[in-house]
This record gives sequence, structure tokens and C-alpha cells, in this order.
Amino acid sequence: MKEQGSAGQGWARFLVDAERIQLPTKFLKALPPDFIQFEFDDLRTYAAEYHPDEHRMVLNRSLSFNAAGRVLKPLVQMTHKELEVLYHELFHAYMDYLSFMEEQSRKAGRRSEDLLGFAREQQACRYGAVMIAPIAQRIAETESRYLTQAESWEALNETWAVFIGWTVWNQLELQRKTGKSMFREQGQSHQWIQRLKAAFEKVELRGYYVPEDPEERRLAQKRYLAKPSQLTLREVMVLMKQVLGFQHDFVEQVEASFRASQSSGC
Repeated sequence: MKEQGSAGQGWARFLVDAERIQLPTKFLKALPPDFIQFEFDDLRTYAAEYHPDEHRMVLNRSLSFNAAGRVLKPLVQMTHKELEVLYHELFHAYMDYLSFMEEQSRKAGRRSEDLLGFAREQQACRYGAVMIAPIAQRIAETESRYLTQAESWEALNETWAVFIGWTVWNQLELQRKTGKSMFREQGQSHQWIQRLKAAFEKVELRGYYVPEDPEERRLAQKRYLAKPSQLTLREVMVLMKQVLGFQHDFVEQVEASFRASQSSGC
């Protein structure tokens, strides 16, 4: 069911609520108020869906006010997991918007947005040929795959969206424990960095793609990336700066902590 009421007022209220609980809003502020068409449904297979061709986001009714399927419930009433899912999908909407604007810029002879340029570079050098885990739970067992343009773009988008959702969940969890901002407490920022390092080790920061080949899709609806093809530190730095808008000092702290131990990829 579509969200009713003024899109402008609703989106402005959403941004205010997000800032009130110290969630990232930099990339959200780039989205026009009426770009996303919100809908709610009783989803069974997925927690949420985003359909770029229609700029349409379908969320579970549990994320709507009183589960009525009309408007988003207040962010303060959402669980950390629900906010993780919501931010994951909002990032898909953001990349959809950048792609939409890229097409408009191309027609007008203007240069594409920097993040999209970086994404196209990473798609070519990292996501065109990947290692996958044929059985998602067995992360040590890997196979190589050459991906189509559509598959590699989806793999990149899902990998980046996983990181955005992961970041939100972990920030909220740390702030819940102390009641203080992660960016104002040195101890908390250190804990976040340690969680990030652990996520790399546990291969939590990997995306997936849906195989285009019908025969392969009969074997697996999704193909999850393996550790060698999970998110890189370079991608993390770009997403923290250009999408999440994290403070410069915090980004430098993360980079310095990783510099000696992790390759930044191509």
C-alpha cells in the first residue's frame, strides 16, 4: 500500500528523526522527497525489496505505523534490526537516484557524480570476476565466477548496502550500551573499529547477486561472495566519507588502524 500524505513533509520529518537519534543523513539529504515510492506488504521471502525501474521500495508491514501499511512508523519505535534493513534499502534507492541522474547528466553533457565513477571502477576491477561461496554457510569453500554487467552491478550494490546497514546497526548497539554518541567517546569509536575488523574476519561484509542464467538460478536463487571478494578497506573509506558523512577525524582513525593489516584493493 502506498504511503499517503505530503511526500515533502514526510521526508523532512524522517530526516529530523534520523538526526535526532544520530543516524547518518548525508546521502538521504541528496534524495528528492518524492523520489522513493514507499509501499508495505506481508513479505515472506525477503525482509524488504527495492525496484529501481519504478523507484519503488516495498517494506514489511511491521515497519509501518501500527502495522497498518500506510506510513513508516517513527524511527524511535523501530528495532536496530529494522533500521539496519531500512538503511540497506535506502542506500539502494540512493544508488538508483545517482544512476538516474547520471543518465540525465549524460544527456546534458555533464560529468557523473564522483561516487558513481568510483562504483563503475570497482565494478570493472573487483566485481567482474569474483570468488563465491557455493554454499553460503561454508565460507571457506570457494569457486570463481565471471559475472555479467547486471550481476556485477548487483554484487557491488548489495555489498555496499550490507556495509551501510551493518554500520547503522553497530552504531546503534554501541550507543544503546552507553547512552552516548559513538563519535564523541574515544572508547566507543575504538570498539566500532574492532567490530569492523571482526566483521572482515568473519566475512560479514559480502554481498550477493542473483544469477542471470536460468539453469544456475535453479540451483541457487542467490550467489554469495566469498572472503576474497568481500568489501575492501578502500570501499569502506569512500562510503564513510561520501555516503555516511562520518567526521574526518573518525575516518582517519579507522584508516590508520587498518593501514598496516589490510590491503585496500584496486
